[in-house]
Amino acid sequence: MTDHHAVVDHEDWLKARTALLDDEKEFTRLRDELSRKRRELPWEAVEKEYIFDGESGRQTLSELFDGRSQLIVYHFMFGPDDEQGCKSCSFWADNFDRNIVHLNARDVSMVAVSRAPYERLAAYRKRMGWSFDWLSSAENDFNFDFGVSFTPEERETGGVYNYSARSGLGPDREGVSVFKEDEGGKVFHTYSAYARGIDMLNAAYNYLDLVPKGRDEDPGPPQSWVRRRDEYGL
Repeated sequence: MTDHHAVVDHEDWLKARTALLDDEKEFTRLRDELSRKRRELPWEAVEKEYIFDGESGRQTLSELFDGRSQLIVYHFMFGPDDEQGCKSCSFWADNFDRNIVHLNARDVSMVAVSRAPYERLAAYRKRMGWSFDWLSSAENDFNFDFGVSFTPEERETGGVYNYSARSGLGPDREGVSVFKEDEGGKVFHTYSAYARGIDMLNAAYNYLDLVPKGRDEDPGPPQSWVRRRDEYGL
């Protein structure tokens, strides 16, 4: 035994590996079916107008599509009183920043939105070396309406996060929302996910799931090991 794992000859290893391959193929089929169901969800019209502050000045939600018909918004935890962005959201941003060019090629724009003032977002983005568009929702209700920010009353008495009532909420949480704009310029909300629902956006986690130790995280809080990319000291 090595690290409490059995060590076998190649024939036995191949037998075990091909047995697991059957499970992996079934998981892939189930994932494809889940993705199909996600795409077939009904849409809801976005009736409220939201104005964001960003590198290009003040922009509407429609303008964030940037000429494409689909938009992904990453809800980045960076509150109005925070001096720097959430370390876990920074982990996610490291994973999506360089991929956005590929999304653009498939009629998808992607931005991050936070409640901190734009100047603070821009300074932190520069520090982290990111290039994605990052907008401030400090002057609108976007974060509250899409379930990632909470009023003082909700924090005290309980609010809804990830589609269920929660107590002990902080001022902001993480998530992702998806929007579609039709040819007439009407914007629709098609999907939102929160908490573990955004695991699939983190490529580093998918790689860690391949190795013998896996994510190797403490039960709680599981991301206590995560640091901002310039804080590991490696």
